[in-house]
Amino acid sequence: MAFDEGLATRLRELFAGWTGVTERKMFGGLAFMVHGYMFVGVLGDTLMARVGQDRYAQTLKRRHVREMDFTGKPMKGFVFVDPPGFESDHDLARWAEECRAFVSSLQPR
Repeated sequence: MAFDEGLATRLRELFAGWTGVTERKMFGGLAFMVHGYMFVGVLGDTLMARVGQDRYAQTLKRRHVREMDFTGKPMKGFVFVDPPGFESDHDLARWAEECRAFVSSLQPR
C-alpha cells in the first residue's frame, strides 16, 4: 500500500527540529522512529500512532481513532487515526508529541 506523501511531508517538517528521528518503510507505509522504536507512521492517508498499552483503551475512545488492524489481529498499543483527527497542524503535532513521549519512556535499543 502506498502512503500519503503530503502527510509524510507534514511530519518531516514537524520533525525538522527534533533530534534522533529517522524514517523507514514499514507495514507497507512509512514509519518514523526514535530510539529505534516506531512512534508514528503513515499508511495510505491514515496516521499510525503508538500510544502504549496503558493508554490504548482510553485512546480508542477519541474521535477518528480505531484499532490498528491490518493483519486480522489488532496491534495493542497502536492505533489508526483517520484524516479528520489530524487535519490541523496542531492536532498532528499533538499526536506526534504524545507518541514520542511514550517511546521515550521505553528502554533504549
